Amino acid sequence: MNIAEKTVAHFHYTLKNEAGEELESSNGHEPLTYLHGANNTLAGLEKALTGKATGDKFSVTLQPEEAYGPYQEGLEQRVPVKHLQGLPSKNAKWKKGMTAAVHTEQGQRQVTVLKVGKFMVTVDINPPLAGKVLTFDIDIVDVREATDEEVQHGHVHSADSSCGHDH
Repeated sequence: MNIAEKTVAHFHYTLKNEAGEELESSNGHEPLTYLHGANNTLAGLEKALTGKATGDKFSVTLQPEEAYGPYQEGLEQRVPVKHLQGLPSKNAKWKKGMTAAVHTEQGQRQVTVLKVGKFMVTVDINPPLAGKVLTFDIDIVDVREATDEEVQHGHVHSADSSCGHDH
């Protein structure tokens, strides 16, 4: 079966920057799983996955416009320190360059810490990989038809639950 609209793709990936340095990888973990055609992954990655089948291995390099978009100057905001999430330990302190999660009206968003004060933090709200050329090494593990419920909800439901989450 080939990856197409209303299919669920399971794949391993290694993400590299323009210099070829590994940024993240699913190897050694569960494969990434997503519903194709529901805007659940990067546009350029979804385009590259279209038509691929179980066992296919390939690399795709995405320009910023196909990935996280161009870097936009001036997207700085001051937020209360208490709104940042994602410190590696209880005793850790926020430092310039760290990535944090912040809940917004549009959902959770990753931000980069620019400056830390006692109560407020200045963050860059560009996605951390905005403006970057990214290469994905992909290994397709499985492709299956999406269930009617997955198509209706717009995302994959885990195999070990009847729905297992609230909507």
